[in-house]
Amino acid sequence: VLTAAGKGPAPAASGPAPVPTRDIPELPDGPVALSGMQVAVANNMDATVSVPVFRTARKIRTDKFDELYAKLKPKGVTVSALLSKAVALALEQHPIINAHYDSASRSIVYHKDINVANAVALDGGLITPTLKNANMMDILTLSAEWKSLVGKAKAGALRPDEFQSGTFTVSNLGMFGVSQFGAILPPGTGAILAIGGANPTVKMVNGVPTEVKEMEVTLTADHRHIYGADSAMFLKTLAEILEENTLDL
Repeated sequence: VLTAAGKGPAPAASGPAPVPTRDIPELPDGPVALSGMQVAVANNMDATVSVPVFRTARKIRTDKFDELYAKLKPKGVTVSALLSKAVALALEQHPIINAHYDSASRSIVYHKDINVANAVALDGGLITPTLKNANMMDILTLSAEWKSLVGKAKAGALRPDEFQSGTFTVSNLGMFGVSQFGAILPPGTGAILAIGGANPTVKMVNGVPTEVKEMEVTLTADHRHIYGADSAMFLKTLAEILEENTLDL
């Protein structure tokens, strides 16, 4: 009140800028227009705001998966291809997870094709190269296709059908040391799987404390047509493939 009446103390004058005690990097300041790719990502995120989603998480042991990858890596097989194949085989058994909800017709749209999109970070954006019919390809062919798609993505040479045809999406941040996260559902799909990094932990195995490796996966799903039991059963199947049936890959 005193200040408003002109009787209070005057605001302190701003002093000189502080003198840095170390080299300070040049930091961005002020608005920067989005690139075309960033605009597309932002629009997609806006489109998902009205979708009622829920998340289901499960820890999966990766010991056998890691052994398989170590054997196949010299042949050019990638982790992304192995995970995509495992997801595709699980989707075969749970087609509701590979479906999406159509609000215009109030119907569930199923997809006989299992097209697994994988989120890839690029300078100034994000894109989702898609492994079409991932359940049908052998792992060597799938890995070669993935490497080709990533190369095209980095060169900005992907065709629209190579990044807009996903029926299910995988987002893997495990290589960045992230242990768990929840992904945002892309428009036009029913679910997305977020994969964290594998870390050692101690479990009781046959009554004996044993060190094993586990990763946590989190499924974000559209609750209009996918229910909790659907998500739980899908994650159970995925865990069985990665923990016990890795030879199916």
